[in-house]
Parts: sequence; C-alpha cells; structure tokens
Amino acid sequence: MTYDDAPPLADLMPWSVAPLRPGRGWPMAPDAASLRARWDAFVRADAAGREALFGPTRARTLHTSVAQLPGCGGGTGRLARENGPCAEPVRVVHGPFDEQWLIPDHRLLDAARPELWRVAGAGQLFLTEQGYVPDAGAGPAVLASAVLPDGHSPAGRPGRVRPLYRRPGGAETNVLPGLLEHLSLRYGTDVAPEDFLAWVLVAARAAPAGPVVPLTSAADAWERGVELGRRALWLQLRGSSAERPKLPGGRRPYVRAPLPALPSGLGYDADEEALRIGGGGLISPVPAGAWDFRVSGVRVLELWFERRAAPAEPGTLEAVGPSVWPQAWTSQLLELITVLALLAELPALAEIPADAALTAADLHTAGVLPVPAAARRPASVLDHHEEGPEGQFALL
Repeated sequence: MTYDDAPPLADLMPWSVAPLRPGRGWPMAPDAASLRARWDAFVRADAAGREALFGPTRARTLHTSVAQLPGCGGGTGRLARENGPCAEPVRVVHGPFDEQWLIPDHRLLDAARPELWRVAGAGQLFLTEQGYVPDAGAGPAVLASAVLPDGHSPAGRPGRVRPLYRRPGGAETNVLPGLLEHLSLRYGTDVAPEDFLAWVLVAARAAPAGPVVPLTSAADAWERGVELGRRALWLQLRGSSAERPKLPGGRRPYVRAPLPALPSGLGYDADEEALRIGGGGLISPVPAGAWDFRVSGVRVLELWFERRAAPAEPGTLEAVGPSVWPQAWTSQLLELITVLALLAELPALAEIPADAALTAADLHTAGVLPVPAAARRPASVLDHHEEGPEGQFALL
C-alpha cells in the first residue's frame, strides 16, 4: 500500500479547528502563580503602562469588546478599565508534550477558538496534527491530549485540532459518518470512537497536505494496532489519576545532582545515559530514546527545557516568573523523560500489505465517502447563556 492510497485524516475526522493564536506570550506560563502575578502587574499599571505591557495587535487592543470564553470566568469589559481579579488559569497543551497554564480571558487572545472551548471537558479527547517535516525521523504525525491543545508546532507550520466528539460530554463522534459501522462489520466486533482514535495515533503518517491514515481490512491487524494505540494514548495522557507511567526499577530517572537555581543549558551524555543541566545538575539514567524523541524534527526535551530556562526580555510581563527553578518543574521533567522513554520503546505498527488495505477508493465504493458537508461544520452545542461583550448575553 502506498500512502497516496490512504484516506486523509481530514476526511476520517471531518470537523477540525485551526490552532489557537494568542497574539502575545504573557497569558501563558509553565506555572499558574506567574500568570496571577502578571495579571496583577498589568491591572496596577497606568494607561500608558498597560498599553506597553499588553502588546496590542490588530485583533486585540485595550478597547476591544469580545464575548466570554465558554466555560471560563474572564471578564467582557474593556481592558482599559479592568481592575478585577485574574480569571482562574486553566491547563492547556502548548505544543508537543508541554502542559502549561493559560489565562482563559478572551480579551487577551487574538484567536481563542471558542468552538473548541465549548466541547472541552470530561470525556473529550483531542488529536493535534503536527507540522509536516519531510523526514522519516521527524516524529509522530498526530498527538493526543485530554486538555485543550493550542495546536502550536515546533516546525512552525501548525496543524489543525480535531476533537473526537462534536458535543460536550462525549456526545456525537467526530468520525466520518458510517465509518465506525463499516469497520465493525468488516472486523466482526464493535469499533468504538476511542478505538478509532487509538488506531489513528499509531497509523497516521505525515504528508504535505496533512496526515493520512492507512486502514486495514484484516481484523487481527486492526486489533493489534488498536492495542498498540491504546498504550500510546495512555502514555500521552500521562497515565491516569490511579496509575502514572513508570519505568522498571533500575531504569527510572533520578536527580543525581541538584539542578541549579538558574539552569543555563541542557546536554546529553550518551555513554552515561545522563542529562546534564548547565550549572551542575545531573539526571540519570535517561534512555537515548527519551533524549532523541522528536516531534516535527525537534527534540522534545530540549524544547521543553528551553521554554523554562530561556531568559525573558526585562520589563515585559513574560519576565514575571519564578526567580529560581521550581522543584515542581524538576518533577515534571522526570515524568516527561519517563513518558518519552516508554513511547520510544513502543513497536511501530506493521506496514499494511496492499491486498489488506482499505483505501479511499474502497470507502467511496462502500458509500462511506464522500464526507457530508454538515460533518465538517461544528455542531450547535449552546444550551445555556454565554456572556457577550460588556456583559450582554449571547445566544446561538
């Protein structure tokens, strides 16, 4: 089977949303306390100071009126006269494997994608397409998360965000209508939406026009792929509240030398399987697979560390943050190393033989394709009032 024959992910999960476009960096940070301190500094500033700190764009100024983000507590009055408390920061995924915090205030974000916020929450899963890099070693084509992803790509060309469900609470799947039923008949077993997402996680392949997803007609191959995908999904979600990912004893990473107050760089000693943090810090063992795990061709560990260690421009709100490296970040780094190491150990999905492939042409023949136009549009999900600009209520 060639990838040219595989159905595009854009057809298999038809509804997608463009990545968030914050327009400014200060409403997002690796810790929530920094965001509250930044907000306090912003509202304490005079008019000229607010203008400089805010960073106006064509989409957002201190005088822009916008509706409240669904499910969030940000204000809707003009920022020029705002003096209230910071909206409670929420977890988001900022690019691959980087969970950060965001002030969910629509006035601060150039393009917040409210349609994504409406369907976020319990039972929802998101697939985020990764930026295309024409290299077989560039990394996974898609990643999954349970919290809202911003769609940022280290390759500089962000992909789209595809929720698994079109409505809150895990209602109405965002899978090509008729596809799950078609696959269930072929395999002789029910194919749940989560099974399909698991398959996509390990089967999707990057392509210039967006990921494609090879499908198989063989029930045993499907079962093996779904099992592998479930493991990948569990790891990408960092396990569960009851069980977190762990490497076997003797292979678990530990802090051998404390990280300095202000780490200056990151390096890897392959012979010692050690991560060396500038200023004397040492973590080992760190498997080579974790160190070299890449997404869109970029090392995940290096990107994660740089976002926390790189100095911000003095006088900006981005410069408001921890004065020393927090212990919580070290714990998060150890968990990230563990997740990447375990993901790197997962076997690749076996290539599907041409005579066992379900191609886009096959789906057309079966009447599953083409995609109905309505499946590409968001569902109308508003079942309550949402606060609009200047405190008015919006209805959909």
